[in-house]
Amino acid sequence: MEFGIFLNGYIPGPAAHDRASEHLMFMREFELAIKADKHNWKYAWFGEHHALTEYSHLSAPEVAIGYVAAQTERIHLGTAINSLSPRKEHPVRFAERAAMMDHITEGRFEWGTGRGAGSHEVASFNIADTNSTKAEWDEVSREIVRMWEQYDYTFQGEHFTVPTPHNILPKPYGHSHPPIWMACGNPGSFAKAGSLGVGAIAFNFEPIYNLKGRIEAYKEAAENPVEILGDFQNNNVMMTNAVICLNDRKRAREIAISKGRGYLVTMVNMYHDTMPKSADAITWPEAPFDLSQGGDEFLDFAIDAGLMLVGTPEEVCEQIAAYQTVGCDQLVFGINDGMSHEENLEMIELFGDKVIPEFDKNPEHSTTAYRRSAGAPKYAPFNGPVDENLKHSVLPANAILGLDGKPQG
Repeated sequence: MEFGIFLNGYIPGPAAHDRASEHLMFMREFELAIKADKHNWKYAWFGEHHALTEYSHLSAPEVAIGYVAAQTERIHLGTAINSLSPRKEHPVRFAERAAMMDHITEGRFEWGTGRGAGSHEVASFNIADTNSTKAEWDEVSREIVRMWEQYDYTFQGEHFTVPTPHNILPKPYGHSHPPIWMACGNPGSFAKAGSLGVGAIAFNFEPIYNLKGRIEAYKEAAENPVEILGDFQNNNVMMTNAVICLNDRKRAREIAISKGRGYLVTMVNMYHDTMPKSADAITWPEAPFDLSQGGDEFLDFAIDAGLMLVGTPEEVCEQIAAYQTVGCDQLVFGINDGMSHEENLEMIELFGDKVIPEFDKNPEHSTTAYRRSAGAPKYAPFNGPVDENLKHSVLPANAILGLDGKPQG
């Protein structure tokens, strides 16, 4: 099992309306990703949300990824997620930015996609019906790969067009293209992701064993994909949860049940109205469930159910076993809720050095291996009659450039 962190630009309370506090939050979150790169973490995911006050102020993950990429060497950096509606922006821009980030990271970019968090978010782009984004995702996600691989791309679709041939630039870095992921919630979406050969990005707001059926639906579909969306299959289920891993067991448990810890979930229940609410169904501005009222007994129940991981590295190692049992491939943590910045930095180092090596013994990222397995491009470089000037200006699809810019082999 592989591990990552999830950065979302979470800034609760009055600080959300203070620009200096907002800036400090961004810099601290980016520091966590840079720290993770040095301590065995394989992935850092950057949210993309729009107009979701307090819950997420990170609206441009591509900019954040560029900043972090320049200060890291090994960690993969992903969008979680790019919402693909053409009413938000033209799909050519998604292809251009994803390929550019692939270059900036030198192959460490992960392209996470989806339809948007809920009605409030998509309404900021004049989208009134969240159901309408499903067909848009189906169309756009397939066309991005064509844009990456063809030099005379053109398309007449139901939701967008590129009426005359254009060479969408840049092309992705190196071999093939970035791994593709899709946000998943209900069992049907897990099965759909598996059937398309793309990774599943999932969020855990219920007991871990409730997710077993969804993961099984993904894995069953992934065994015989109906269609591989890109050049290769990314057979991966990523699950997001919370972790508080410190040397001081007492402090870790205090944080876990501290007042206000449920505040983030109340905003998830409000903003993410296209997915099931958490078990308590408390929705902002209702006061969050006071975890401290349940004490140690409630905390032990939450840990046993896999709702959170809490304790020393040894305890957390035992708790992670549940995620292996249900079939998770990647476990990712949102780590800003209730902990100080110094405690978050401590946890990044401690978990990375003491826990990750117990579960992830392969130095190579799974998505790197999947990408390397890609054969010939899915789409021919040219669709039909080609302008000779364009044809002679591009290399063969299998050409590899050396450091001197000349074709090798």
